[in-house]
Amino acid sequence: MSKILVIEDEDYVRNNVLELLEAEHFEVVTAANGLLGVQVAKEQIPDLIICDVMMPQLGGHEVLETLRKDPKTELIPFIFLTAKADKTDIRQAMEEGADDYLTKPFTRADLLGAVHTRLEKQGVIIKHSQQKLDNLRSGIAYALPHEMLTPLTSILGFSQTIILQYNSLKRPKILEMVERIHDSGERLHRVIQNFLLYAELELTATNPEKIKILRSHHAHSAKRVITTVASQKARQFKREVDLTLATEDSSIGISEINFTKMVDELVDNAFKHSPVGTPVHITSGVKDGQFMLSITNQGRGMTAEQIADLGAYVQFERRVHEQQGSGLGLVIAIRLAELHAGKLTIESIATDVTSKETVVRVTLPT
Repeated sequence: MSKILVIEDEDYVRNNVLELLEAEHFEVVTAANGLLGVQVAKEQIPDLIICDVMMPQLGGHEVLETLRKDPKTELIPFIFLTAKADKTDIRQAMEEGADDYLTKPFTRADLLGAVHTRLEKQGVIIKHSQQKLDNLRSGIAYALPHEMLTPLTSILGFSQTIILQYNSLKRPKILEMVERIHDSGERLHRVIQNFLLYAELELTATNPEKIKILRSHHAHSAKRVITTVASQKARQFKREVDLTLATEDSSIGISEINFTKMVDELVDNAFKHSPVGTPVHITSGVKDGQFMLSITNQGRGMTAEQIADLGAYVQFERRVHEQQGSGLGLVIAIRLAELHAGKLTIESIATDVTSKETVVRVTLPT
């Protein structure tokens, strides 16, 4: 049973709405003014709010503004009741985040139609969100434990060998195992950091104020970041000769920290999923007032379906092609581009039977 909060200072209207909704088997709570309505909304967390616009002490617009600032109530569907039917008032209400607008006097059909429409729409949103959470949860349940356990097993195994056989091991062998422990520790650290960053970005995406702050930062030299990160990655993969750069400099609308992370994940993927001896080509420049970054590699590539279904913790064809990494790095890069009013696209074209040319293109504001 859906719970509906009715905020209305006129007793007759409030009681009339109450009777109409209870006759349809809704659970209804009421408030005789805006101040009380805000309090009831935060305590009861209704499924829908119907609120008068013109009320003493706290009007409907102030009620909506207050509730939209509270994470507990910001997503509750909100229907305004008003005696004013001016288009300017309707537009103002919608811009403030109202979901619908009923003009007094209204009929039973008007009221119930608006209520059912809002509840059905909210149900679809909740179902969609739940599906995304379920997909993410199942992905985490599969991928994250594997990505943590694999390096952790290596760390524990080599360290135990050193402890048990320390007196019989030669120094070069000990050094080799310590290096393996270090590499595994770095991999584990990256997985944890990416998981935490992804969670932070998903929370940021639901907060307009945080997005606004995020977009206020700038990186003053895109070329310097790209050159530094790409060169480091090439050395890490021992593929300096495979890297080619053709970059132009520009100031871009993303912080240097976030742009560095984006480039790091994209270049890491390019080297990781292409054979040694094949080129990784990186270009950048400004076109039509937008910064453009392109990273091309030759490897297994991705199908159109895989690109369309790209999501957090997805690892395509893992049973066939064992991959390193949780697949979260690419999703983080996509999310960073979106949060900064940009876009990331992927194109993968077959060059022969076993290889594809994969191009990742990023567009960001200058």
